[in-house]
Amino acid sequence: MSRYWTEPPFKHDSASRTGVLLVNLGTPEAPTAAALRPYLKQFLSDPRVVEIPRLVWWPILNGIILNTRPAASAKKYASVWTDEGSPLKVHTQRQAKLLAGYLAKAGHDGLDIDYAMRYGAPSIPDVLEAMRTRGCTRILVLPLYPQYSASTSATVVDEVGRCLAHWRNQPEMRFVRNFHDHPGYIAALVRSVREHWTANGEPERLLLGFHGVPTRSLELGDPYHCECHKTGRLVAEELGIARERVLVTFQSRFGKAEWLKPYTQPTLESLAQQGIRRVDVMCPGFVSDCLETLEEIAMECREAFLEKGGKSFHYIPCLNERDDWINALADLTRAHLGNWLEIQPPDASSRAASLERARRLGASQ
Repeated sequence: MSRYWTEPPFKHDSASRTGVLLVNLGTPEAPTAAALRPYLKQFLSDPRVVEIPRLVWWPILNGIILNTRPAASAKKYASVWTDEGSPLKVHTQRQAKLLAGYLAKAGHDGLDIDYAMRYGAPSIPDVLEAMRTRGCTRILVLPLYPQYSASTSATVVDEVGRCLAHWRNQPEMRFVRNFHDHPGYIAALVRSVREHWTANGEPERLLLGFHGVPTRSLELGDPYHCECHKTGRLVAEELGIARERVLVTFQSRFGKAEWLKPYTQPTLESLAQQGIRRVDVMCPGFVSDCLETLEEIAMECREAFLEKGGKSFHYIPCLNERDDWINALADLTRAHLGNWLEIQPPDASSRAASLERARRLGASQ
């Protein structure tokens, strides 16, 4: 088998395009155990996600986890699944479409905007292949993770690299590393909170829950912990409230190792036991609502807080399709596209001349 994949047909009169690829975590195709198994296998087989030696991890993953977890996870997914499908996929798809519209209104209507999932479908290799077939020779990859982590942003870069290793004719590539302190992103978070408070009053505590990672990753140099706290600090400052009213916590611990603390659910339980009557929770690490935000936070954590004596739990949705967030996403995209936005496609006569020159040299198209 050839190392390289077949190149799409090349036409000398075609115009090269600039593409933008949004990438999110991923989702199973359906809320069933059968669909969860391959999704979880791909996700938990990623060495950046689980940093346990393969010889140790492989029997645990294939012998235990993939035989027990899919059914349990399927029930959780079923509780948040919509008529359109997985919330994460639906929101990401809408964001890509809206981004294309916003950029077109700003005069950048020739851009090719698409989305992919790191795990599941549409896959990064499949979407990149489609983009190059459409003529993209310059591609900006924008992982939809505000805070950089080796287990999220970096694994997107890894997967793109694995794909491009099979291409003879590679495009120019650019990557967005993070946007945890981007002014537009912070402003959208703050406006989301203020709108919720205008409609529902203010809580005693605002809890910002981020997806957890093992503490060891911080000790080994991953900046994720620091970037989460910077996002939290900036949100608190823009809200203009006392810093002690805003708490940064971490959830979704997996396994027995120590993860970043404080943990979200135990913190909520402790607040309730201390007499805190109302908490509001938002998840700035996600720009789209998903299983973690809708089930673990909005359902499980709500129940835990109320069971321990809390009286009112408010979940503030992710940014999703908010106008201010899509505007921020467009600003972020333009900034990273940079001088690519100045490239003008050749006109029809220039393309025709190119084809004619190629034909004189023996090309067929």
